[in-house]
Amino acid sequence: MKIKKGTQVKVISGKDKGKTGEILEINRSENKLKIKAINMIKKHLKPTKENKGGIVSKENFINISNVRNIDKTIENDKKKKASKK
Repeated sequence: MKIKKGTQVKVISGKDKGKTGEILEINRSENKLKIKAINMIKKHLKPTKENKGGIVSKENFINISNVRNIDKTIENDKKKKASKK
């Protein structure tokens, strides 16, 4: 599966099964990625001079094997390359 930032994917297992979203970040060494509004966690932040602190919701990493590519442009590219051979 060809994965890059901005690609639309669908979660196929886990607590967010069936949801779709856009890839925000990829960690290729650990085979994990962050998807917009998927696998949300609560992060407790201490107050600093710049930051007010408190509880913040943010995306956490999910394993690449738990997602499926649904972006049409990449699928069409594969079909074009296969038809040329």
